[in-house]
Amino acid sequence: MPTAPRDVAQIRLDNALRLFDEFVAATVKHADAATLRGLERRFAERLQIQPSYWSQIKSRSRQIGERLARQFEQLCHKPPLWMDQEHGSLPESAAAPSVVDLSPSTPQDDDERFIVGLVLTYYRRHPQRARGRLLDLLGEVLTPAPETAPTRAAPVPAVAQARSKADEAHIWQQVSAGIAPLKGKKR
Repeated sequence: MPTAPRDVAQIRLDNALRLFDEFVAATVKHADAATLRGLERRFAERLQIQPSYWSQIKSRSRQIGERLARQFEQLCHKPPLWMDQEHGSLPESAAAPSVVDLSPSTPQDDDERFIVGLVLTYYRRHPQRARGRLLDLLGEVLTPAPETAPTRAAPVPAVAQARSKADEAHIWQQVSAGIAPLKGKKR
């Protein structure tokens, strides 16, 4: 049974992400989230587009048109119409990790993109309230659940309770230390 041809817009998006994977693999060996953000900006500069435009392309809110596809091919030294052709998955020998593998913060599917979009919309409308509520929520989720009580209701010594609270506070402190501070709005 023949399969339906893929949409050119989707093929171009896949190829643009492939170009980014190649760029990342050629630039760094082990990229963390902060390095990736800088690489995305540099990749956009290489393609002669704004970083925000690259972000819109990745999030599928903008498509790669004919002229932009030819621009990508030329600037990335690809043959004409390369962006319009399917190239399959990257060979294992290329060792070019996918964008998803390099940055766990990048949405991996439509559901994740939807949730990230909702959170960003909420944060952009009410930054102070969103920051507090989201950090509270993450604190609840990332803090380990209290251990289940034994079947017999044995009293827990006060020292053990204090240690447990201190451990939870210490864990939350470690997690929140890894979160970059948010910049205030410029006035």
